[in-house]
Amino acid sequence: MSPQRPSALTKRERLRSRAIAVIGLVLVWNLLWGAFTWLNTITGAVIAVALLVVFPLPPVKFGGRLRPVAVVKFFARFFFDLTVASFQVAFLAFRRGEPQSAIVAVELRVKSDLNMTLVAEAVSLVPGSLIAEADHQTGTLYIHMLGVRDAAHLERLRAEVLHLEARLVRAIGSDAELRLVEAPVPTDREERPA
Repeated sequence: MSPQRPSALTKRERLRSRAIAVIGLVLVWNLLWGAFTWLNTITGAVIAVALLVVFPLPPVKFGGRLRPVAVVKFFARFFFDLTVASFQVAFLAFRRGEPQSAIVAVELRVKSDLNMTLVAEAVSLVPGSLIAEADHQTGTLYIHMLGVRDAAHLERLRAEVLHLEARLVRAIGSDAELRLVEAPVPTDREERPA
């Protein structure tokens, strides 16, 4: 299956993309200062515009739609996974011996830049997993996973990443992307031991 890349953006879509980036940066700026004030908002907007002029971000086309119930389900499961993984990593830290780890290749089904970035961020936020590399051409994430017991456990971890992708697409993806993640998951991938 060849990677799906979004078509070129129109001028209006590029402006919308930059406006969303400015809003996001202003929100982060306010959160970093710990208070939403007019001064923080204005200085955040000035800094955001300056950053986007000096370091322009590639525009990202969002073709999906927001599904509020699926968004709530995504975050509920994400926080559950975060809590469980935190305890698992703490347990590994107190166990005798060195924990086994591996780098596993997970080819995402939705090849868009936005999907790849959001899945990589969600995976990296969960303790015990870290993105080692991302192959933009094939839509493959190489993930360093801690606490791997055997090959079957590694396959379950790969399947968990694909389930995370599916939950994310159900929350914000397009109908076409939703059809991609609903297809059966192939299991004939290679692992690279760490």
